[in-house]
This record gives sequence, structure tokens and C-alpha cells, in this order.
Amino acid sequence: MGSDSEAEKSHKKDKEKEKKKLSALAPIAKPLAGKKLCKLTLKLVRKAAEHKCLKRGVKEVVKSIRRGQKGLCVIAGNISPIDVITHVPILCEEADIRYLYVPSKEDLASAGSTKRPTCCVLVQTKPNKGELGSTEQEKLKADYDQVVAEVSEFTLF
Repeated sequence: MGSDSEAEKSHKKDKEKEKKKLSALAPIAKPLAGKKLCKLTLKLVRKAAEHKCLKRGVKEVVKSIRRGQKGLCVIAGNISPIDVITHVPILCEEADIRYLYVPSKEDLASAGSTKRPTCCVLVQTKPNKGELGSTEQEKLKADYDQVVAEVSEFTLF
């Protein structure tokens, strides 16, 4: 009946935070990334933000999709009100763009190098302006292809 160690206390806090994230999820948040895929996806978003290959926010993402730009759409699952993002998956399916949900808009924002929570991002393989070095382009493309391959297993279209 000893007291919990610091490691056990922090582990319990992490579990509680994880439960809160999952309880705040929208009912339409499917396909939802698991822990491993979520980590890979956020890593890809971080790399894309470094190389300026990222569109942030609903307005920019919708504009890019309507203009015919391709990529991977990452949507936060804990958006309230849900009406803000309900049209994005439909646009993605019509444009044949893969998409997935991650549990937290805060995690998505920190991966995308913004301070404000972000509803969705569109990861592209080419930068908005300028060119990437060939090695950087290949690394980004390899990570992108890996995540898209895993997302393809979830989605039906």
C-alpha cells in the first residue's frame, strides 16, 4: 500500500488525457488514425510545414481542393461545432484525395507549426513556391507514400 511513484502518476495522467481526447471526438471522425499512424501522420505534417508544402485551415484546404491540387488531407476529430468540417471529407472523396482524422486539433496545430488549433491541413509533395532539393523531396515523398499506403487500407474509395 505504498504511494505511487512519479512515473506511475505521469502515466495515469497521460491515460486520462488520452481518454479526454477520445471522448471529445466527433461522431463522423472515421477513419480515425491509431496511435502509430497518428504519430507517423503528425511527423509528416511537421516535415511538410518545414518545407512549405502545407495548406492550413478549412478555407485554404477547400480552396486548394477545388483548384485541383492533390495531397493528403488530415482532419482534426475534436472540432466543435462539427458543421465547420462536415463538407471537407465529401470534397476529398469527389477529388479522389485520401483523408484521415487525428484525435486532437491542438496536436495537429503544433505539428503544422501554428499556435492556434487547426481544423484541417492538406499535405502536398511539392512546395507552394520555389523548389526543394532532390534528397529532401525524396524523403518527403517517401514519408508521404508510407502514410497514404496505410490510410488506403482504412478507406473504401
